[in-house]
This record gives sequence, C-alpha cells and structure tokens, in this order.
Amino acid sequence: MGQELIVLVTCPASHADGLARSLVEEKLAACVNIVRNVTSIYRWEGQVASDSEDLLVIKSNKQRWNELTKRAKELHTYDTPEIICFDIADGYKPYIDWLNSSLRQGD
Repeated sequence: MGQELIVLVTCPASHADGLARSLVEEKLAACVNIVRNVTSIYRWEGQVASDSEDLLVIKSNKQRWNELTKRAKELHTYDTPEIICFDIADGYKPYIDWLNSSLRQGD
C-alpha cells in the first residue's frame, strides 16, 4: 500500500457525471463518488465568490496520477480546476487490491 490515492475535484453539476465516467472508462480512476451540491466559498480574482458544485472523490493510484490530472484538466470547464490528492496510508486490502486491478491497462 501507499501507492493509492484519493483525488478531489470540484466541478459544475452539469459536468460531474461525464467527467467521472470518462475517468473510469479510461482506467484513470477505479471509482468516482459524486457528492452532489456542495457549496464552495473561495477567493477568485480578488473577490470572494460562492458557487454550488459537485465534488468528485476519485480513487486512483500514483501510476495514473499524471495522466489523470492531464485528462481532468482537458475535460474540465474551469481555467484553474481543483485537482488535489491524498495518499491512502492504509485501507481494506481486498478493496485496495480491487482498486489497483481496476486500473491495469489491457484488462
């Protein structure tokens, strides 16, 4: 373990399903949970802004990180999308095994 990642991406609700599906279909993510209707309050271009967005909770691994980031930026509608990741320090081994097997190319 230690090579697996949780990646967070916020996006407009109208793009969440398509972005999530593309990442899974392209084997850049093993699974994506879509958390609907989160409120984001942030500073943008010197102003405080607020938007309703969906949050994608993406399960992937370090081998896919660069390609996942590149593809998420290509599919995203924002100039500067939120794409951040956290290492999974530990997890239920059968799930971690499934996660990695789901990302293998050629399967």
